[in-house]
Amino acid sequence: MMVLYKPNVEFIMEHAVDPDKRRYVSTEEGQRHFIDIDYYGKFPYDSLPRKWEDAVAKYSEATLRANGIGPWWVQTMYRRLVNAFRERDQSRILKLSTELGHYIADAHVPLHTSTNHNGQLTGQLGVHAFWESRVPELLAEKEWSFFIGKAEYIKNPGAFIWKRVTESGAAADTVLACERELNKRYSADQKFAFEERNGKIVRQYSSAYTKAYNELLKGMVERRMRESIYAVASFWYTAWVDAGQPDLAKLSNKSLSEEDMKEFELLNQSWRTGEMKGRKED
Repeated sequence: MMVLYKPNVEFIMEHAVDPDKRRYVSTEEGQRHFIDIDYYGKFPYDSLPRKWEDAVAKYSEATLRANGIGPWWVQTMYRRLVNAFRERDQSRILKLSTELGHYIADAHVPLHTSTNHNGQLTGQLGVHAFWESRVPELLAEKEWSFFIGKAEYIKNPGAFIWKRVTESGAAADTVLACERELNKRYSADQKFAFEERNGKIVRQYSSAYTKAYNELLKGMVERRMRESIYAVASFWYTAWVDAGQPDLAKLSNKSLSEEDMKEFELLNQSWRTGEMKGRKED
């Protein structure tokens, strides 16, 4: 797999955020990034059928889309990636791999599975970005390890992603409860600080508050990030195997199409100047 992915790591890094940018273009994009699984009951959320057709029959397609279709969309993107490998279409393989990775990573974020997705129901606005952005930005580079070993073949990709989603759902209450508890111990001037970011002074959760939060979570953010890395790599590997293990040194369509380039330009322009359509905290 290295012969394909390593030489194209810059493309993967640059376009990993394309699904988020697409939320400034399409009203249908947002629902793909989350599932408010607690809408359907409590862990292990077995009142919600895992098969799309069964879930539609029980709740209606409109209800499912209103509450997010994350795990189903991961499976859709996975099937598309398998087909791209079968067709030996390099540009499409890379594009789908990159976007599939985004949706898989989203499934590992607890608040992507909660109706209280940004603490808006409990007076904790901002907790979403606190967990998924501020904590790793402060700690990941110097204190965390992302060497996780080799990817492995996933026998049942659907069951795999649903397991990760239910884990996230079970952890959502902890994400919120730990922040509520920590908030009681810190005054506002201790909780927040003004720091330079990208050449600007911004109000941000303080370093002390962030580190204390990470300790209360017992390393949850690092753990979920490690698990998401393993999941992404294993989905890529599994798609390649299920496609018949084509020779990745002999792929066609290595250059991006004119249509792809136009899409990237549109995404960048909309992201810079537009307004996100749908839920904004995911």
